Amino acid sequence: MCGIVGIIGNQPVAPLLMEGLRRLEYRGYDSAGIATLRDGSIERRRSEGKIINLESRLDAQPVDGNIGIGHTRWATHGVPSETNAHPHATSRVAVVHNGIIENFQKLREELTEYGSQFVTETDTEVIVHLVSHYLNKGANPEEAVALSLPRLEGAFAIVLIFAGEQDLMIGARLGSPLAIGFGDGEMYIGSDALALAPLTQKLCYLEDGDWTVIRRDGPEIFDNNHKPILRPVVQTAMSGAMIGKGDFRHFMLKEIYEQPTVIGETLNTMLNPVTRTITLPPMPIDLTNISRVSISACGTAYYAGLVGKYWIERLGRLPVELDVASEFRYREVPMESDGLSLFISQSGETMDTLSALQYAAQQKQKIVSIVNVDESSIARASDAALRTLAGPEIGVASTKAFTTQLTVIACLAIGCGRARGTLNKAEEAELSLALSEVPGRVAEVLKNNETIAEIAETIADARDVLYLGRGTSYAIALEGALKLKEISYIHAEGYAAGEMKHGPIALIDEDVPVIVIAPGNDPLFEKTASNMQEVIARGGKVILISDKDGVSRLQGHASPFATITLPKVDPFVAPILYSVPVQLLAYHTAILKGTDVDQPRNLAKSVTVE
Repeated sequence: MCGIVGIIGNQPVAPLLMEGLRRLEYRGYDSAGIATLRDGSIERRRSEGKIINLESRLDAQPVDGNIGIGHTRWATHGVPSETNAHPHATSRVAVVHNGIIENFQKLREELTEYGSQFVTETDTEVIVHLVSHYLNKGANPEEAVALSLPRLEGAFAIVLIFAGEQDLMIGARLGSPLAIGFGDGEMYIGSDALALAPLTQKLCYLEDGDWTVIRRDGPEIFDNNHKPILRPVVQTAMSGAMIGKGDFRHFMLKEIYEQPTVIGETLNTMLNPVTRTITLPPMPIDLTNISRVSISACGTAYYAGLVGKYWIERLGRLPVELDVASEFRYREVPMESDGLSLFISQSGETMDTLSALQYAAQQKQKIVSIVNVDESSIARASDAALRTLAGPEIGVASTKAFTTQLTVIACLAIGCGRARGTLNKAEEAELSLALSEVPGRVAEVLKNNETIAEIAETIADARDVLYLGRGTSYAIALEGALKLKEISYIHAEGYAAGEMKHGPIALIDEDVPVIVIAPGNDPLFEKTASNMQEVIARGGKVILISDKDGVSRLQGHASPFATITLPKVDPFVAPILYSVPVQLLAYHTAILKGTDVDQPRNLAKSVTVE
């Protein structure tokens, strides 16, 4: 989840490294640093905290050099500090690293016996001492790296530069992503296309186990057996202009407001509004012969999977198992050979999800992924990848990626139903029409922004907040609680509304806001309304999210403290629509709390460690 970038250039690289790091800051912002070669020697500048602190350091102490590496850190081993900040270096080599070296303690003990002196608390530092050890024994840089890589256990992407080597970078990946960029007499390497977008659109993605020797005239790539290998060079559609905030105060708010557009663009890849039919991309999978679907994902994507479980079971009449990806493979679950495994990831690089995918592949499952980056590791490891067209999502708390994931899963569920004969043509047309109306309805929801901002004042002073929902709204309750926790740091929990009476109702008092998600035409509305009345009777401060029908059906009952009224939609698509107000509620609460909305503490966007 750290971000790394490297450049062999024809001009001073420090400004370009900094631009790359700014684009990678969503991957981590505990500390940052760069290293360049100046007169053949390694020179570093590092700082604790966000990129702006490193910028101040460079203003006071500039660095020169036409070759360099940079890093923005999400701390694993060692507290965030300047000492623990990357790049780590000896007098002979400097490295930036994304991932974890699991056997670092054993290597550290061995290298200490050889005379290495460690100054950090990090696992990464063993890399430079190990490579330096082989350099000191007479190996050249390529040989030293080739000897070192097999000794590193864990998941990593690394880039190294070497003292006295003005035309050499070496990179390697095992589990964590790494892309090579091609320029005019210049070469680049980085964690993803976003970091390299201002420099080049011509990229080559390393496969797991690859390592590369990069010079100005191009890269040599080797597989994990150190055999030369060719990897395809592709053109990325990522542009340098795609990550501006525009007139919005935060990336998160901008991305919330982009949802009508990106949902519509995602729908356009599968939905024909004229014929009201869904056409899934070509997949080497016969949906009529699937016996079971297994869904794995993490965080917000897991909640998208939970909605998908309801949809696929209901429309496709297929049993669905849902797992947190970090737990899935450790259950050693037996999987039927005619099963389909579905993996959901915004970045397509989530290590827990990728590991779960690899387990499922070993179990001879058909693999389908839902990702936002079609060149990602998860996409390339899948039999079929269904693309969300959310565009770059810079805010760490996912918004538009979530709703486009729901959009794709909705189309997949309809496609399953039609393929398996559990949905007839008229039913497909009805659901497709409901989907086609979602972008417009989401735009209407956004008109509630000011009302939601006022309601947020009720939540900002709370210590605990509960979210309730039934059916697919239960998943949105979980997602709403996660959003609030992520960016406001208020403790929040989501519950199935019917479970309140089995314990959580003990938490209710006048100081606990309770957000109830209850579309008025949902078949479970009356049951949710009864659960809401139980909360109100115990002094709970209920904030109801419903439509006009839902509000009117509560006449004659105790009224909620506040109401957010949404457009009426088919219950099938309600989870997409009702995601938006819980996003805005979390956003405005965080603003009132004064927290860092786009870069909340302790988090990172692309989680590439287990």
